Amino acid sequence: MFSKSKINEPASKAPEAAKPAAPATPAAPAPTESKPATAPKPKPPASVLSSDLHITGNIKTTGDIQVEGTVEGDIRAHLLTIGESATIKGEVTADDVVINGRIVGRVRGLKVRLTSTARVEGDIIHKTIAIESGAHFEGSVQRQDDPLNPGRSAKAGSNPAADVKQ
Repeated sequence: MFSKSKINEPASKAPEAAKPAAPATPAAPAPTESKPATAPKPKPPASVLSSDLHITGNIKTTGDIQVEGTVEGDIRAHLLTIGESATIKGEVTADDVVINGRIVGRVRGLKVRLTSTARVEGDIIHKTIAIESGAHFEGSVQRQDDPLNPGRSAKAGSNPAADVKQ
C-alpha cells in the first residue's frame, strides 16, 4: 500500500506540472486556430451595375460582377453575369461567364454559358461552353485549355504544331 500512495503522490504532482505545460500547449494551437479563422473569409456579394448605369472604360476585379447596364470597355472578373437588359461592347474575360444579354466583342472564359436570351457578336474562347436553344450567336467558337491567358495558350498551341512539322 505504501508504494501505491507514492504512485498517487507523483500522479497528483504530475497534473500540477502538466498544468503549466497545458497553457503552453494551447498557446501554440491558438495561432493555428487564428490562421484558419482568417483564411476562410466570407465571400463578398457580387457587384451590381444597375440598368441605368453607363460605363465607358475597363473594369477589372477578382470578385463577381453582375451587369444590368451598358459597358463600353473590357471586363475582367471571376464570375461575370450579363443581365438581359445589359449591353457590353468590348472583351469579356472571366472564369465563369453567364450571358443573358448582349455582348459585342470577344468572350474568354473557363465556363461560358449563353442562355436563351443571349445575343453575342464575336468570338468565344472557352474551356467548356453551353448554348441554350434560342441564343443568338455570330462568331467563332474555339476551345482552349487555358482561355484566360491568350499569349500562353497561343504559343503553347503553335509550338507543338511546329515541332510536329519538323
